[in-house]
Amino acid sequence: MSVLNPTRELCDSSGRPYFLWDCNLTLSEFIERLKNTDVRVRAYFAAKLMRQAKPDDVFTFLSLKEIAELWPNIKRYLGNKLGFWDWLLSMWEKQGRVQR
Repeated sequence: MSVLNPTRELCDSSGRPYFLWDCNLTLSEFIERLKNTDVRVRAYFAAKLMRQAKPDDVFTFLSLKEIAELWPNIKRYLGNKLGFWDWLLSMWEKQGRVQR
């Protein structure tokens, strides 16, 4: 049983996810960017997700391992969410669930 509570309706009628209110991308276009070969592109869009989506929804698209691997590149884009994500990752580090 998962303790996460992801959003059921991620997209509006045009296919744009609720967390991409500031850019015009469909869900599939967003997912493509999360898989981009350029780590800077992946990190930018991962951070956009981490800034603008519910934390539970982040894990619909990214694993804890992916976040940890991208962390050096993600953190510069997190803005006022940096403290939250840094705290959360540090709690999981203490539990041995992730290593940054």
